[in-house]
Amino acid sequence: MSEEPESKLTLYAALAANLGIAIAKFVAAMITGSSAMLTEGFHSVVDSLNQVLLLYGQKRSNRPPDERHPLGYGRELYFWSFVVAILIFAAGAGISIYEGIAHIRAPEPMRSPVINYAVLAVAILLEGASWTVAMREFGGAKGDQGWWEAIRLSKDPPTFIVLFEDSAAMFGLVVAAIGITLSLLTGDARWDGVASIVIGLVLAAVAFVLARESMDLLIGEPADPAMVAAVRAAIDGRPEVTGVNEITTVHIGPRNIFLGLSVDFEDHVPVGRIEKLIAEAETELRERWPSIRAIYIKPQARRAA
Repeated sequence: MSEEPESKLTLYAALAANLGIAIAKFVAAMITGSSAMLTEGFHSVVDSLNQVLLLYGQKRSNRPPDERHPLGYGRELYFWSFVVAILIFAAGAGISIYEGIAHIRAPEPMRSPVINYAVLAVAILLEGASWTVAMREFGGAKGDQGWWEAIRLSKDPPTFIVLFEDSAAMFGLVVAAIGITLSLLTGDARWDGVASIVIGLVLAAVAFVLARESMDLLIGEPADPAMVAAVRAAIDGRPEVTGVNEITTVHIGPRNIFLGLSVDFEDHVPVGRIEKLIAEAETELRERWPSIRAIYIKPQARRAA
């Protein structure tokens, strides 16, 4: 999937867009009294905070291994990704639904709707630019995989979190515009509140999907099956090896993998030679797959495995 510089570009583009959009939305909400616009303002603030947290998570996850964390800090990015999903649900969806219900119960006549439309137009342009960057980066990284398959298999949360956020934001802007228009055409300001609730429900769905993906990464996901098969073939092809009993892989970061192998060596191979073979195999595997951070090779007879 995406390399770190690319995911950082996506995050910075989204952060810049959301900060500018949030200010414009809040100003428009104060002037016009639009619940949907106020909801969209909170949505942009939450998105901005999310980008800051993901950038912080990327920085923390790049710290080198130490005595306390011998495999490094790569998984810390998955923790912050889970926090982002919770924020989208609690702050984004929660506030949106609350504001929508409050506006339905006590509708407030809309003032200066032209300002709302102007802000929505600017927001769509800025959000569209951020969405385009996210789509281009993720589309280039996914290769021949389908979009949903690439999201499920991705080990780099910022690449798909920003894509989900921007897609939800674009949808929210359209819903807000529809809500404002219906309020003006019908004279019933409650449509503005309905738009806020719809936006909140969409954000809740996005938060659920992101939380599930982040949870899977936190628990531990295996490496690409194609890589696992290639590792098996590389070790199994050595003349001193009878067979590979078991391979265990787990991502300890977007581009960091732990690899464990149980290998059956020929009975006539002396212990000293086995040690040398293991060292050679580790060197070869790291050269072919730099993402392998740690390797553990255990000699084990097939019958014992």
